[in-house]
Amino acid sequence: MGGKRTVKLTTKARSELEHGYQNGKKAAFRKRCHIILLKADDRTSKDIGKIVGLHEISVNSWLNRYEAEGISGLHTKPGRGRKPILDERTDKETIKQEVQKERQRLKKAKEILEEKLQKEFSESTLKRFLKTITADTKGLD
Repeated sequence: MGGKRTVKLTTKARSELEHGYQNGKKAAFRKRCHIILLKADDRTSKDIGKIVGLHEISVNSWLNRYEAEGISGLHTKPGRGRKPILDERTDKETIKQEVQKERQRLKKAKEILEEKLQKEFSESTLKRFLKTITADTKGLD
């Protein structure tokens, strides 16, 4: 086994991490800041894992990412999770036009859109998409 890893933090880095731990928007980011702060206080990865509810390997992974990228490395990177079926940039105009033509029959509009866009989706997916694009345009009125 290797020796105990420690992190040396500057005053500025420690204050950034403490600010992130106390005021971060996401719980995952706050937890990751807490991991680095605990590691800077000479705790073992196993102890930190018990405190924050992660395995020691995960603790060391976040430590590696912090050392490589700094505090920005503790944020969750974009692109996680399932990708949306309907894309606002490419499908928005086509969907708006087709729904306006068939505004009384959403099921019919869905069938036409599935053919045009070459995508399969449910009626509820279409409704959710319409809700998001109308919410985006309400502030423009």
